[in-house]
Amino acid sequence: MQPSNSHILKLDQFLTELDRFDLVIDVRSPAEFALDHIPGAVNYPVLNNEERAQIGTLYKQVSPFAAKKLGAALVSRNIANQLENHFLDFPREWRPLIYCWRGGERSGAFTHILNRIGWKAMQLEGGYQGFRRTVIDGLEQSANQFSFQVICGMTGSGKTRALQEIGKLGAQILDLEGLAVHRGSVLGNEPNIEQPSQKGFETALWNVLRNLDPSKHVFVESESKKVGGLHVPDALMEKIRNGVCIELRSSTKTRVSWLIREYHHFLTDTDNFKQKLSLLTAHYGKVQIAKWSEAIDAGNFPELVEELLLKHYDPSYLSSIVRNFPAYSPEKFVELDSDSDEAFAKAAKAIVVELGTSAI
Repeated sequence: MQPSNSHILKLDQFLTELDRFDLVIDVRSPAEFALDHIPGAVNYPVLNNEERAQIGTLYKQVSPFAAKKLGAALVSRNIANQLENHFLDFPREWRPLIYCWRGGERSGAFTHILNRIGWKAMQLEGGYQGFRRTVIDGLEQSANQFSFQVICGMTGSGKTRALQEIGKLGAQILDLEGLAVHRGSVLGNEPNIEQPSQKGFETALWNVLRNLDPSKHVFVESESKKVGGLHVPDALMEKIRNGVCIELRSSTKTRVSWLIREYHHFLTDTDNFKQKLSLLTAHYGKVQIAKWSEAIDAGNFPELVEELLLKHYDPSYLSSIVRNFPAYSPEKFVELDSDSDEAFAKAAKAIVVELGTSAI
């Protein structure tokens, strides 16, 4: 049951038309949706996870015809439930965009029924797979189009907070750690929040960059190629690493204070803190890890954080920044006086001024 050609949104029209729809509907299973989806889409599945697996097994083990018969019954029943539970209050002028995996049977059936009712529903050509190609191509284009201003700095110098303050000034920012839901170190996972899938991360990157102006600079933190378990696309990473660099500097005392504020969850969940530090056993040995665990049990957090900075994080930063960011120069820096709100606002303004007013 396929919609007519007049009800199919061509992939080359997708970017210009996407924001004009009242709702983007993903009719794939919840598991497919959770891995990645078009930004802003809602999930109204026409087959749930178990039903999709059942149809797939039937298709392989019995026949495509048998799978289609059962699939049609399940899809029809689920579309009816979706209509009754979610769609009855929408006016006649309501205009949704619908997609599934490849723009085939599931979205085609849903689009046909909505149009027969009288709504102006459209089906996305190529479905999620077509959208995925758009994301990959868009990230490649962004790597060629954008110029990046890179904020460098040792662990605890407050780069993320400074980046957020720069955004408040009206400059364009790309918050890789925010999109990756990770702070970029062995201790960097956010408590009780999983990172997105790799595809979901790339979609989030694409969605931010498509709304930025390529004629203006974009501020970003210096990062490694991986943020937690996620990989920054190679072409984009290369362009970032060749960007103009400025270092945010602060005293060890300020960095310790800031890190204790930012990672306060480790002060209350000490078992998790010790488990994370145990990942460094191969590098520092069991004796050192045991000493750090004893410091955690004793509540000596300022001393422990300072030792971790001086022994682990700072040497790693110093060895990698020159190697990975060729435009880095130790002479180009801005001082962060303290970890107060006022100090971060002041540093953000200084960074924008240092890199030129064209950044805004």
